[in-house]
Amino acid sequence: HSALYPVIAHLERALAFTRHDMPADKLHKLEDALASYAVPLADLVPLFAALLSLPLPAHYPPLTFTPQRQRHKTLEALLTWLWQETDKHPVLFIVEDLHWVDPSTLEFLSLLVDQSPTARIVVLMTCRPELTPPWPSRAHVIPLTLTRLPRPHVERMVASVVGAKTLPQEVVQQIVAKTDGVPLFVEELTKTVLESGLLREREDHYELTGPLPALAIPATLQDSLMARLDRLATVKTVAQLGATIGRQFAYDLLQAISPLDEDTLQQGLRQLVEAELLYQRGMPPQATYMFKHALIQDVAYQSLLRSSRQQYHQHIAQVLEARFPETVETQPEVLAQHFTAAGVHAQALPYWQRAGQRALERSAHREAVGCFEQALGALSRLPETRDTHEQAIDLRLALRSALLPSGDFGRTLEVLREAESLAAALDEPRRLGRVLGYLAIHFNQQGAYDQSFAIAQRVLALATAAGNAVQQALTNDNLGRIHSLQGDYRQAIAYFGQTAAFFDGARRFERFGQFFLPAVRTRAYLAVCHAELGTFTEGRVLGDEGLRIAEAATHPGSLMMAYWGLGVLAFRQGHLPRALPLLERAVGLCQEADLPSSFPLIAPALGVAHALSGRVADAVSLLTQAMEQAIAMARVDYQAFCRLSVGEAQVLAGRLEEAHALAEGALTLTRRHQERGNQAYALCLLGDIGARRKPPDSEQADAHYQQALALAVELGMRPLQAHCHRGLGTLYATIGQQEQARAELSAAMALYRSMDMTVWLAQTEAALAQMEGR
Repeated sequence: HSALYPVIAHLERALAFTRHDMPADKLHKLEDALASYAVPLADLVPLFAALLSLPLPAHYPPLTFTPQRQRHKTLEALLTWLWQETDKHPVLFIVEDLHWVDPSTLEFLSLLVDQSPTARIVVLMTCRPELTPPWPSRAHVIPLTLTRLPRPHVERMVASVVGAKTLPQEVVQQIVAKTDGVPLFVEELTKTVLESGLLREREDHYELTGPLPALAIPATLQDSLMARLDRLATVKTVAQLGATIGRQFAYDLLQAISPLDEDTLQQGLRQLVEAELLYQRGMPPQATYMFKHALIQDVAYQSLLRSSRQQYHQHIAQVLEARFPETVETQPEVLAQHFTAAGVHAQALPYWQRAGQRALERSAHREAVGCFEQALGALSRLPETRDTHEQAIDLRLALRSALLPSGDFGRTLEVLREAESLAAALDEPRRLGRVLGYLAIHFNQQGAYDQSFAIAQRVLALATAAGNAVQQALTNDNLGRIHSLQGDYRQAIAYFGQTAAFFDGARRFERFGQFFLPAVRTRAYLAVCHAELGTFTEGRVLGDEGLRIAEAATHPGSLMMAYWGLGVLAFRQGHLPRALPLLERAVGLCQEADLPSSFPLIAPALGVAHALSGRVADAVSLLTQAMEQAIAMARVDYQAFCRLSVGEAQVLAGRLEEAHALAEGALTLTRRHQERGNQAYALCLLGDIGARRKPPDSEQADAHYQQALALAVELGMRPLQAHCHRGLGTLYATIGQQEQARAELSAAMALYRSMDMTVWLAQTEAALAQMEGR
């Protein structure tokens, strides 16, 4: 099934949708149903319309959420719908065959189970024993395990199926022996025996027409079901057609594909319903039917020759294309499955692609991965041409987008390498540039900065040769991030500056396929790089410019980046009253917009700012969450930075051993990945830890401060230089080296004064005055 299919089916039944409703009729029914809700229609209707694939009238605001946030909002809206229903009347919410539901439905059901203890709702779910649902320990969840029936219960069930008359004892014994206490087999085998011609009916009992043959009673459930279908003649054809459509099917589709006349078709359906092989809801032509059990569908389907199955599937898909446009639009995966089963891969391919895109729009990433994989499988069966090779590249790029939320970097790299090989063979610079751009980002995230840089340079050369100015600007942005991660902030500013100059004027508000507005993201990074160099005035001008663009565009993700850039700049300068609200707003937007991949980048500055302002416990909790998230996502580019931030908070909390382990771990990472800026911070942190020990580990602290200072001077990191001088001055004062202390504290004061770092300046002046006894 497609993403959230069972939930959507429940919703459509609750809204009384019919197959013959026009989209406008369905929208009116939706608006009427939501009119009494406390949540405004403008907030709910666009979400439900997207879920139900209904066109949205112009007077409703378009959805502007990120894919992750839209998924979160959609699940919230579905829960709102259910809770509103429970306010009107008790609700029984049934989901059968839980082992077959899609991941998005399972996520919804998990939320439903978590939030339903006090609601007037009973959620009834059935599943095979091999499935372990994610909520077994909830106090309000009652698991019921159905065991095989003991012999007395089997005999009672046989009697119940037979009715008032009794079966010969030897027949009952064979049924007991062969069914092994499986209720479905007991029921079906008893019916098979009654229909087999082995029995003669008397007034109050059945008797055998002759000796009971050894193989007269089928040995398996499948054999029993097949025997029943074989004896139903024309009905078997109806069952086979229905089984080819699926476990559930509509009468109008069955009629459209059936070679039988309407009377024969309806008679066959009645017989299947009377034989309890099918369930029926509604009356033809609006009726829908469902096989009583998946095994019944499977037996009917397997009774067809392979060639017949393929013909049926192809006919079904063609009829859907010609006569059921709503299914084509809203359930492309249905046509894709039928064309695939028919072996018509050229026609299956576009439907798998469409199904994958629809899944991405619903933020059903795992379903999207499955659809794109199926599309690639269909494509591999087509003749190799330039067009199919181009499609293979584009599909792999779509698959890469679907894989990102899962953090499966191994599969992502494999997909991108395949796309790179195809694009290189095609001599297709535009596509090769896109693929290489994604590869550069991948290696950047994995901390392989040399590889990322080399690939980005290739992209830049391709873009320049092709005159692709947008690709050049975006690649310069990526090169800026690579240099900033390696501590080369001057070079990063040069690259970011080129990007900012390009994304100016009318281009300020264009995304060019990016999630964040490039004009905003680049200016946020520029503000951060200037903060590291101590050129705070220049950084603030660029950061303020980015914030104005983000506010005018009203794009939450871009606003988050703008607040983060300005917040980090204020934090590095020591202006906590200015930094805290900016950073709090950035983290708030990160959470509101459901951007977990950005959290390890956005949260650390706020955590350390909290620690410096005295909220150490809150800081450690926030920073630990960011660090764990970076590790869980395998984002190597964030890990050292996050470790250092937790380490700083632990120093302020007085937990020096924990801080030391974090700083050493960060130092190892920075050396391995050549993150020289973070390496300088790690050395300075180790200096702080050594200086705070009792007694101070003066030799180690001095060495670490000196190494940090040398690296900070080389990289032009003037604020960190000032902190190193201050740390050395404080250390020397503690161990009685007054002249050295005075020189280091004076150097720190001069640097702080030149950069208007007034808070740090005042603290350093106070330390010097205390040392001199003033």
